[in-house]
Amino acid sequence: MKNLAIYPGTFDPPTLGHADLIERASQLFDHVIVGVGINSSKAPLLSVDERLQILSEISKPFVNVSVESFDGLLVEFAQAKGAKSIVRGLRAVADFEYEFQIAMVNRKLNPEVDSVFLMTRWEYSYLSSSVVRDVAQHGGNVRDLVPEAVRPVLEAAVRRSKL
Repeated sequence: MKNLAIYPGTFDPPTLGHADLIERASQLFDHVIVGVGINSSKAPLLSVDERLQILSEISKPFVNVSVESFDGLLVEFAQAKGAKSIVRGLRAVADFEYEFQIAMVNRKLNPEVDSVFLMTRWEYSYLSSSVVRDVAQHGGNVRDLVPEAVRPVLEAAVRRSKL
């Protein structure tokens, strides 16, 4: 694949903003791998398998999108897959500052992999996985925050976390 990109994240849970970026990245690249990062320093609400399953469901309409998990450095995962681009979403200036720092470190580690930033759509500019988790864990309605495939898995994970 000549124009391969990685769209990485923890996706705990995937939001409508993530789904939007998957769709938009699929239009820009020959192939997009949605990379579910395994971060041992975080205690996710959803298991890696749940996130992979949900993201696979969300990505079904896009024949050039696949979903995989990875552990370790993102640039090493990108290099192993032959990707030359890392796609990241930006919501606000604070996102840019953080993502810029990470992009520079990634460039230092592997100058052949570039970061591509996509601005979020206005209607998703407030949306993050942590906001969705908070709303869900406090019994709020997440219907307008996550794709349909996420809701039953998220609700089950919240019930599980309260046991």
